[in-house]
Amino acid sequence: MVGTMFLLGLLYVVFVAVLIAILNSWLLIVLIAGGFLFFQYFFSDRLALSAMRGREVSPEQAPELHQMIDRLCALADMPKPKVAVADSDLPNAFATGRNQKHAVVCVTTGILRRLSAPELEAVLSHELSHVAHRDVAVMTIASFLGILAGFVVRSSIYAGAYGGGGWGRSNDRDNNAGAVILLVVLASAVVYALSFLLTRLLSRYRELSADRAGAILIGRPSLLASALVKITGDMGRIPTRDLRAAEPLNAFFFAPALAPGFSFSTLFATHPPLDRRLEQLAQLEAQLGRPA
Repeated sequence: MVGTMFLLGLLYVVFVAVLIAILNSWLLIVLIAGGFLFFQYFFSDRLALSAMRGREVSPEQAPELHQMIDRLCALADMPKPKVAVADSDLPNAFATGRNQKHAVVCVTTGILRRLSAPELEAVLSHELSHVAHRDVAVMTIASFLGILAGFVVRSSIYAGAYGGGGWGRSNDRDNNAGAVILLVVLASAVVYALSFLLTRLLSRYRELSADRAGAILIGRPSLLASALVKITGDMGRIPTRDLRAAEPLNAFFFAPALAPGFSFSTLFATHPPLDRRLEQLAQLEAQLGRPA
């Protein structure tokens, strides 16, 4: 995980240096980079909650859910996050927020119907682990480079298409401008591809770590394994249209929403394979002195 973050940071430094050398403008780079990082860091949690149509619930509205989170937060010695419920048949849960003081743990009505109370508590312990380790902030910063690179690619293409770079003109200045735009597009595309792969790798490490921390918190890894198997099995009963609509939020989810057939979500997964997660939990169960 540390190695992946180092590579992402190195990639970011190289990319900014290339842009400064090509565009010759510190101010432009700072404004682009700073603006994107600010928006993503402070508003990505609200966007995720809004995309799932999650609503915050009070202890009076969801007493059992709040009691579970109260108990887990006491065990983990951490502040209690806000609690939300999303009206969706998709059986899932996610945590969002840049730090523990601005965190929200959201569960769907689908997962509330399908899991037993101990299994739901195991899932919540996984999500609270993400909050405790500030995983949302880590992934937001890590994925920022890819978003910035994609923005530069699109801006450069638009500039060329609408005459900003002088594509198709014959004089030397315009030809040079076109070459500069092409270099920016190529550099940004390479950076985007590399950062995409590295953030996916980091995300898979992050999920395994949350599985382990959550299982240790409740002391019953088998409960988390049972919830994983049940959720993954029931995911196949969800309409394909709903699964595809939820795929962009897979990085937040406890278990990925994957539609049948080929997709980039299956090729570049944000989560480890189910077998890998179950294997880790079985090993942990044995280490804690319980049969798997």
